[in-house]
Amino acid sequence: MTDLTALAGATIAFDLDGTLVDSAPDLIGTLNVILQQEGIAPLPVEEARPFIGHGARRLIERGFAAQGHPAPAERMPELFERFIAHYNDHSADLTRPFPGTIAALQTMKDAGARLAVCTNKLTGLSTPILERLDLARFFDAVVGADLAPAPKPDARHLICAVEAAGGRIERAVMVGDASTDAGAARAARTPLILVSFGYTEIPVAELGADILVDHFDEMPNACVQLLSACPAQSERL
Repeated sequence: MTDLTALAGATIAFDLDGTLVDSAPDLIGTLNVILQQEGIAPLPVEEARPFIGHGARRLIERGFAAQGHPAPAERMPELFERFIAHYNDHSADLTRPFPGTIAALQTMKDAGARLAVCTNKLTGLSTPILERLDLARFFDAVVGADLAPAPKPDARHLICAVEAAGGRIERAVMVGDASTDAGAARAARTPLILVSFGYTEIPVAELGADILVDHFDEMPNACVQLLSACPAQSERL
């Protein structure tokens, strides 16, 4: 078994949707409720999965456009409020952690890592999901786009999440599934792990991950590999 001592004192920042949890059924389910209320046909979950990861407003815009109905800008505040109201009541109906997630988080936590959630979802929507799925206990901080100076791919979101967990960006790893995560990691000059099972319009292999993992069982060793390769990371900043 890999020596996990490199995790002690390090901070691992995770995206939420498509990285820690498979939330597509509830997110697309809510989008489809809004579409049907507007007299628009619903979208298959698999077709709409790549739209996730840029926030609810962007999801609504992409959903309308995909069905040939550009979302009316003047009604976006109303559509957004309806989306949030419905989703807040149904955010964990079908959402589940990806296989191996809980065991991997426990392993990293036991090894002394600080864990943070760095998500473009609103913090108030993210925390209840983590609580309902018994994931909240692992995280030292949850920082949605509303608590950051700017959302991913801005480096400040990642830096804010790492510091909120009590860590330093010089000793951190970003774990995500999409271009927003890759952009934040690169902007912060932070090692990047991407998962192959998430939500992305750009093929994940083209996003420039330092390590690409296919299952959460691989996550602790992947983090150790990156942290051991550059233990201080001070020269990178």
